[in-house]
Amino acid sequence: MYDMRFPGEDTSGLTMQQLRGKEGARVRKIYAESAREFGVEWKKRDYDPNDFGNSDPINQALTAANTCVYGVSHSVIVALGCSPGLGFVHNGHDRGFVFDIADLYKTELATSVAFELIAQYDQGEETNLDLSAVVRRRMRDKFKQEKIVARITQDIKYLLLEPDEQEIEFLADVVSLWDEKGEDAVSGHNYAEGAGEM
Repeated sequence: MYDMRFPGEDTSGLTMQQLRGKEGARVRKIYAESAREFGVEWKKRDYDPNDFGNSDPINQALTAANTCVYGVSHSVIVALGCSPGLGFVHNGHDRGFVFDIADLYKTELATSVAFELIAQYDQGEETNLDLSAVVRRRMRDKFKQEKIVARITQDIKYLLLEPDEQEIEFLADVVSLWDEKGEDAVSGHNYAEGAGEM
């Protein structure tokens, strides 16, 4: 997973503590660069998970955007039949694998959305802003634009499967039901008596 975060760098000889330190430095650098790029005042990542409103707007936006990445990561993980608690980097938590996968995308997706939104907000382009709602809509659009569900699926296959197994097609859009005889029935149809009759 760290190889995916640091492409082209040899991380094989580093301890887990060194890798976590390297990851922390990478994220802090991205926050500082994003603050400069978008002209947003940045001090540090500071938030209370039990009190969303008790942080400055940029930290609120980052929290909301990161939560969206956790949500889509969790959805893909369970849709593929994987365990959300499988964590490699984040272990000892019932959503360890969710955090592991989300970390592959948070700085790319959530950071840019959050800083861009706050830059617009600071310039008066957004008035009467429901920050978390706007972040969620922008993240939805970013997920679609970046084809994030397909990317997460590919990354999970890369991480968990042998190279010759990675071409397996997941038939996620094929849904069937069982009827009372235990046979497949077409989904998306109302089988209730009188349904469709006026």
